[in-house]
Amino acid sequence: MQPKIKIPLTITDKILEIIGVLLLLFFWVYTIYHYKELPEIIPTHFGAEGKPDGYGNKWTIFSLPAVSAIMYVGITIAIQFPHRFNYLVTITQENAEKQYLLVTRLFRIMKLTVLATFFLLDFQTIQIALGQPDIFGRWFLLLVFAMIFVPLFYFLIQSSKNA
Repeated sequence: MQPKIKIPLTITDKILEIIGVLLLLFFWVYTIYHYKELPEIIPTHFGAEGKPDGYGNKWTIFSLPAVSAIMYVGITIAIQFPHRFNYLVTITQENAEKQYLLVTRLFRIMKLTVLATFFLLDFQTIQIALGQPDIFGRWFLLLVFAMIFVPLFYFLIQSSKNA
């Protein structure tokens, strides 16, 4: 059984949490603001090239901020239980605080990544639905993969160093 210890929020953690809440609020405000401008049918799915290949009713635009909010809350709850996570190293009383701090920081960054990714999808959907140019195109998928995997690999490396 891994030790249960309370991990205090650092300044960095507090800043990440504030940015996350503000981004989630901005996401909802942006979506609600543009909803009335949208046509009745909007893109709901994009292929690898960044081109729409699925369409649906405009109310589906709310699915992205809703799923983001649910994931944000779920990850926020999960962060409260770092002793239940799986780690690359054996957790001992000596390394628990450092490992827990790393994993909770990773989860906070992943919350921001999920929010940013879903916001970019929402932004792209609204832009294309309103006849604006697609600014991401085929680079969107690469951007999303980079946003997810760069922090993940960084923290995996840090975790193995701080065993």
